[in-house]
Amino acid sequence: MEKIRAYFGQMTAMSEQDWAYFRLKLERVELPRKTLLLRAGQTENYLSFIEDGAVRYYMPGIEQELTFAFTFTNQFVSAYDSFLLRQPSVYHVETLTATTLWRLSYKDLQDVYRETAVGNLVGRLAAEDIFMKKSRRELSLLQETAEERYLALFSEQPHLLLQVPLKYIASYIGVTPQALSRIRRRIS
Repeated sequence: MEKIRAYFGQMTAMSEQDWAYFRLKLERVELPRKTLLLRAGQTENYLSFIEDGAVRYYMPGIEQELTFAFTFTNQFVSAYDSFLLRQPSVYHVETLTATTLWRLSYKDLQDVYRETAVGNLVGRLAAEDIFMKKSRRELSLLQETAEERYLALFSEQPHLLLQVPLKYIASYIGVTPQALSRIRRRIS
């Protein structure tokens, strides 16, 4: 729980009273690897903070899955579009490693917004964090080669190779596993 408080503390001061209220709304969840946090067709009910672990977002497919995002320790995880709109998700969210989350339900987040002085700021900061990751990802797909996306991914998340299978990384950067092997040979 201290990681989430430290995360918010980097951005804004939170009174002891606001923190006490917020803390009561948080639920700690420990999950094994390969656990579906959300299945396509379900509505996201939580905004979660990853205390420890790795998560991937992917589109299920008949022949192959398409991984389009990862989140790691000290980041937020949520099918945020489903969470905000209260509509079913079109993608899955799955743990890649044993993962510990601090999660807040949609209802409890609304209570935090209403009852605390910094609730709206905390919500905005979480939303901005999710938006910036999504924006960087979209620009990367438009402006960079697969090799540049691969190199950028590991400069931002150097521990990625230890946590994420190469087939998911290949899907994420938009290439086949064979093409990723060629990229890795070329740069090593």
